[in-house]
Amino acid sequence: MLFCTLAQYVQRLEGTASRTALIAILTEIFRATRPEELAPTVYLLQGRLAPAFVPLEMGLGPALVAEAIARAYHVERSAVQERFDRMGDLGMVAGHLAAVAETASVPGDGPDVVTVFDRLRAIARTSGPGSGARKVGLFADLLAALDPPAATFLCRIPLGTLRLGIGDPTILDAYSVAHAGNRSLRPQLERAYNETSDLGLIGTTLWEGGIAAVDALGIRVGNPVRPALAERLPSAEAILAALGPCAVENKYDGFRCQVHKDGETVHIYSRSLEEMTGAFPEIAQGVRAQIAAQTAIVEGEALAYHPASDEYLPFQQTMRRRRKHGIAEAAAALPLRLFAFDVLYADGERVTKRPYAERHVLLGRLIGAGDTVQVADSRRVETPEALMTIFDAAIGAGLEGIVAKKLDAPYQAGARNYNWVKLKRAQAGHLRDTVDCVIIGYLYGRGRRAAFGVGALLVAVYDPQRDLFPSISKIGTGLTDAEWQAVRERCAPYVREHKPARVESSIVPSVWVEPRVVIEVLADEITRSPLHMAGRDGGTEGYALRFPRLISFRDADKRPEDATTVAEIIELYRQQGRTPVPGASEKP
Repeated sequence: MLFCTLAQYVQRLEGTASRTALIAILTEIFRATRPEELAPTVYLLQGRLAPAFVPLEMGLGPALVAEAIARAYHVERSAVQERFDRMGDLGMVAGHLAAVAETASVPGDGPDVVTVFDRLRAIARTSGPGSGARKVGLFADLLAALDPPAATFLCRIPLGTLRLGIGDPTILDAYSVAHAGNRSLRPQLERAYNETSDLGLIGTTLWEGGIAAVDALGIRVGNPVRPALAERLPSAEAILAALGPCAVENKYDGFRCQVHKDGETVHIYSRSLEEMTGAFPEIAQGVRAQIAAQTAIVEGEALAYHPASDEYLPFQQTMRRRRKHGIAEAAAALPLRLFAFDVLYADGERVTKRPYAERHVLLGRLIGAGDTVQVADSRRVETPEALMTIFDAAIGAGLEGIVAKKLDAPYQAGARNYNWVKLKRAQAGHLRDTVDCVIIGYLYGRGRRAAFGVGALLVAVYDPQRDLFPSISKIGTGLTDAEWQAVRERCAPYVREHKPARVESSIVPSVWVEPRVVIEVLADEITRSPLHMAGRDGGTEGYALRFPRLISFRDADKRPEDATTVAEIIELYRQQGRTPVPGASEKP
């Protein structure tokens, strides 16, 4: 497939809001793609050069892309800047200049997808003194060979400004439709994706070997596994009724880590599948020294530890360790300890199908003595009183609460079910837990907040069935003056002129924001609302958060798709144990 042909499909994707239509266009793309082109095509449609867990970036920011545009089309840098100031999109600037440039490719000509992909990867690997200038030259040469739509598409890739409205579930559905004519393969594809986290691998395997080859894919060292997640229940009695006798672990407010060990090679991945090995050197060294297996995948929670006071610090302190510079100094000041709570792979065996009780015993055998990696305590309980004793002790120690785990349950990658259930400290009001939301817009401030440019946030939760982010609340409290100022900076790369394709909202904010920034929110309760779209499902009322307050930003360790789901919101509403009160809907 020619890159210009893919760019024409991209234009159609940009102008499409319907998920059914998006799947249909992607199906056309995939049916026109050869097996060796499939992975490059999928990565480019995601604005990437590799799976999300591979840290391969082009290193071309707006200034360098603008310089490459000027060089490709033989215009002054100031002319590029002038057009950018008017258009607000360097991709559109490139497309405009390509349309009038004598050197640009004619429509239907130019390099193919694999050639462009390989050249972009070569740019990403360019390093050393003078690498910026070399990157610009390589990118300019590639740009000059493209027609206007392809030039627009190409420039948006390194800038992260693709506006295609397609998430991972949409791509999986399109794979199934392209291969089988319907979405029947989605469960098998999703299982493989949850265990390998690589859409390119899934697509290539399906095209080359069919669904049987996909079924043979599984957990492997080096590919992060999408983490299992816990459901919520409101009481010890409800937990034991659902799980029966169970194991109880402390719930740490830290940084969830998945550690992959292959001999002396160690990779540490965040919950959002980002590689964090370089930022957490003491954990990597602890894994080498303490885990006896030659190959292993272990999950745990990393917490910052304060040696002087012998205490573990809250999440916001732990997140200070998420950095690219000054790592040695940060590790000395705030060393991390990893509380390992599960094992997925050990010495060539995928152990996820073993029951939890067996996996925890194996975990204890794998991890040797040492301070850095510790096995999380796991205690069997059979009565509500015993569970609450552990819960109260966890709260007294400053922890979030507990996680109860079904003794005979397997580890199910990417699943949120009642194999694991969390119980967190009781909060004010009826809602006993925080929820994770995604910012989808903001409203301009008034009074003192006018200086910040943000006065209230419009936030959404995630609907995985439809791959959409429906609105659930406006938030105007919970931030300091400094945080209000920081909100605009956090959202700036994702500001959009029009409502993003994956956003569902009847409220129109002052500024739309691509759903990328995840926040933790505390509210008094969940109510029915005629204003918000979460859980509306064709009816006249959705669900809303009453008196929501922002607690913390969580986009450092959570993807937008890790936000609280609509199904969870409905279940939390049910757990409140109250009937709707007329007039209790959220006010505008």
